[in-house]
Amino acid sequence: MITYRATLDVPRELAQYLGRLLQAERRERGTRKGVRALTCYGQAVLGLRWFRQNTDITALARDHGISRATGYRYLDEVITVLAEQAPELHEALQQAKNEGLAHVILDGKIFSADRLAEKTTSVKGEQIDRWYSGKAREHGGNIQALMAPNGVPLWISDVEPGSAHDLTAAREHVLGALYWAASQLDLPTLADNGYDGAGIGVFTPVKQPADGQVLDIDTRTYNALLRGLRCLGERGFAMLTGRWRALRHFTTSPRKIGCIVKAALVLTHFEHGRLI
Repeated sequence: MITYRATLDVPRELAQYLGRLLQAERRERGTRKGVRALTCYGQAVLGLRWFRQNTDITALARDHGISRATGYRYLDEVITVLAEQAPELHEALQQAKNEGLAHVILDGKIFSADRLAEKTTSVKGEQIDRWYSGKAREHGGNIQALMAPNGVPLWISDVEPGSAHDLTAAREHVLGALYWAASQLDLPTLADNGYDGAGIGVFTPVKQPADGQVLDIDTRTYNALLRGLRCLGERGFAMLTGRWRALRHFTTSPRKIGCIVKAALVLTHFEHGRLI
């Protein structure tokens, strides 16, 4: 074994914030002092190391002097307390309006995961892998998200199987609230062609006519302006997966993807000053 020093490149304030959340959770459970293998701060560092570095749980547990099973349990607690701080959809939209945002950006992503042997029936009546995405050509979970115009993620949905189309997942989790935001908050949503037909308040590019006709200059200008604004939101998922490496591939059940990505969203909000 080789011993070496290392530095975790996250703000100390973030570990302290997470430690306070864990302390409140232990207090709510009625956990007695001195019975846990790690302090709240130590548990927070363990969780942040996993999110930031995607360190193997066995190695994390060994470094912190706890068993592998305890390491998994402590990490699960970290994910849970963070995910509980993620904003609710209407709350995120109201905050976006209060901050003076001109619009929000809707996008979806397949988060890669190990294969889950679960079947479903496709629209063509065929048996397919429920968690396989034909678009991404890999197994994973479909996550919908709302981004600020500068790309900072504002809200994350629960996970849908990878076989679900973005529009189908959006109808399940977000479109109803977006109609409310458009009508009550005057807050429109920009999206790509995958959300064509989403409804009032959700603006997508006009598709090229199937008969080969060229779009008129006004429509082409509209598409260029919309894509120019929307493309900035593409960095939202990149911001999450680039900063928190544990999100790049999931070896746990894909059903846990939503909770883990929401936890990463809270970490991102803290680092961007959206949490006090």
